[in-house]
Amino acid sequence: MFEMTLPDPGEGLLEAEVVTWLVAVGDEVAVNDIVVEIETAKSLVELPAAVAGTVAELLVAEGDVVAVGTVIARIDDGSGLSAQEAGAVDTGSRGSGQEEPGLSADAASGSVLVGYGTSSAPATRRARKGVVAQPVPETDQVHDSYGLDETPGHRTDEPHPTNPVVDEPHEPSLPRPEAGRRGGQLATDPVGRPLAKPAVRRLARDLGLDLATVAGTGPNGTITPTDVAQAAAGEASGRRGPTRIPLRGVRRQMLQSMQASLQVPQASVWMDVDVTNTVELIEQLKGRREFAGLRISPIIVLAKAVCLAMARHPEVNSSLDLERQEIIVDSDVNLGIAAATQRGLVVPNIKRANEMNLLELAHALNDLVTKVREGRITPADAAHGTFTITNVGVFGVEGGTPILNPNESAILLLGTFNRRPWVVGEGADERLEIRTVAKLTLTIDHRVLDGEQASRFLADVATILADPGLSLLF
Repeated sequence: MFEMTLPDPGEGLLEAEVVTWLVAVGDEVAVNDIVVEIETAKSLVELPAAVAGTVAELLVAEGDVVAVGTVIARIDDGSGLSAQEAGAVDTGSRGSGQEEPGLSADAASGSVLVGYGTSSAPATRRARKGVVAQPVPETDQVHDSYGLDETPGHRTDEPHPTNPVVDEPHEPSLPRPEAGRRGGQLATDPVGRPLAKPAVRRLARDLGLDLATVAGTGPNGTITPTDVAQAAAGEASGRRGPTRIPLRGVRRQMLQSMQASLQVPQASVWMDVDVTNTVELIEQLKGRREFAGLRISPIIVLAKAVCLAMARHPEVNSSLDLERQEIIVDSDVNLGIAAATQRGLVVPNIKRANEMNLLELAHALNDLVTKVREGRITPADAAHGTFTITNVGVFGVEGGTPILNPNESAILLLGTFNRRPWVVGEGADERLEIRTVAKLTLTIDHRVLDGEQASRFLADVATILADPGLSLLF
């Protein structure tokens, strides 16, 4: 009998929440089949089975927060040993330096995370038995804060990619009181549960809402995040007390990070920039063969501008070591891109972005948006950031004052793109034209940087956005 424990996801995290079981007792699993999704303080992580066998027990429920090392499931691997005997044998084999055939020591311990494991076998998401794959056009809403698929202030109607529901967890059928339904026939999946994606089920659980009382407005009656929010608001209006949403996972980490950030003396500088030439460059890139199939937006040019300006002002890419009373200037720019998701704000970063050309940055950003939408951001993706870009322009917001991420000395905010009158030319050629203008705001750790350093860096970024051709001078 193999005991599956909650592994250490790294980055100093000590606990995680069990979000979705993708298997039920009695299911057959193979090595590296994904059996459960957990949420750490930084990301949603999939855990695979380290052995093949039959699921014997699920020891924790969805929504439980458990400590690293806790046994969360037992898998009958055919060894015929009890859990205690298996543990003794496992301890003895590790002490003698032996490993289970086909598995590394880490894999055999069950402490392998997707993206962290040592086994060469690819992880596989299992389809739940009896659940038919169905396309669900309504996805878990993710606001791409870096605007990879849309120009700030110029939203598109292009739908997000969809994922078929092939791996819903097993849950007991819920009571469905007729009085609680909100019109229409309740749509269910083949195992009798209301039709909804795992993220929607978790949202409903956090809001204390029974999905059986919600009529879905999505395709085939699928319950969408909007349906859950509206239903919760309707129920809340008839309750005595307010709705309480637990602070867990990413949201709790965001709370802690922002509280820590506010202990830092911060200052901000901002300026309006004529980005007409950047918009024209983006249109040219969209027509080039090298960029075919990639979503191109001004954030890509902004990312490159930040890296170029950072080469002239390396002190902006720094952090403060209070214990040693030193400023640490990083040679690599790990460029964080803030993304707002239903689970809260996540800031994955592109490692060594300063070594990438524009095409490589475009690929990296496209890969990032895919991982964010699919909930595949790992703690490693969000670790060791040195500078952050955040984009409120995709929401039609002109500007704002960003707040520093812990252990970083600067963060840059991009506002919406507006068409407005702008003075161009000089002297006798000075005239008004309608141009595309955006606001850039830079917030700094005033213990590390001063106003002059911040202003010179921001001015260089603005220069490149106003005339991308001048990047040749950097």
